Amino acid sequence: MSRRFEGDATNRGPETVLVEEPLQIRLDDTLAATTMRTPGHDYELAAGWCWAEGLLRDAPVTGIRYCATGSAVDTDFNVVTVATGGRAARPAPRLTTTTSACGICGVEAIDELTERLEHLPAAPPLSAAVLESLGAAVADGQELFDATGGSHAAAACAPDGDVLVVREDIGRHNAVDKVVGRLLLDGSLPATGLVLWVSGRASFEMVQKAWAGGFAALVSVSAPSSLAVSTAERAGLVLCGFAREGRLTAYAGADRITASTTVRTDG
Repeated sequence: MSRRFEGDATNRGPETVLVEEPLQIRLDDTLAATTMRTPGHDYELAAGWCWAEGLLRDAPVTGIRYCATGSAVDTDFNVVTVATGGRAARPAPRLTTTTSACGICGVEAIDELTERLEHLPAAPPLSAAVLESLGAAVADGQELFDATGGSHAAAACAPDGDVLVVREDIGRHNAVDKVVGRLLLDGSLPATGLVLWVSGRASFEMVQKAWAGGFAALVSVSAPSSLAVSTAERAGLVLCGFAREGRLTAYAGADRITASTTVRTDG
């Protein structure tokens, strides 16, 4: 039961809050990581995380299941195993929990995640008007945010603005992993020509996940970091920020965005 204050008035009533629980991600028989997430689309999250981390490489996903050695009920559906039949290399497990607020850390981890990725192929130009309108298009699929006001969202969108996949989570990274995981399980990776839209800031790990997924562009409603910009330039990824309220700022790949009065280019 919550108590809400509005001016001089107060009232009590039930309040819907976003769920946050730990999820263990296992690759074959090895614990790879534990992340804090909002339950839902857990298979996609696990598969997408493994893909973005480069753990799958050429290994096919042969199955995904809750738990690994016993009942899913016994572990409260908080353990997911991605199976490759032993074809994936044994991962080095993360010894600390990845929170919903952070992703990777450390220079060595950054180098490891980007050195294996190839420059993205050339893609057709993108419309500035379409890119800045994606937030409004994705909003219809943000049910958790409508109910709680506490979730992030990520979406895979076609160049014409058609929203293909929307996923929500308490963590920005998890929402993206769920989108990537859905595309992976659908056999739609690399996401050549598609746009990845995110509700939070465009940090390095958002760019890295977009690069790993093969997206043509990353569009954020907030600002990018300097490392995100330099990584996008290295990847050949279009990177846009502040995509809201009829405006857009292009930080990388601006020459691949069609001219429009809604687009600004910095630097």
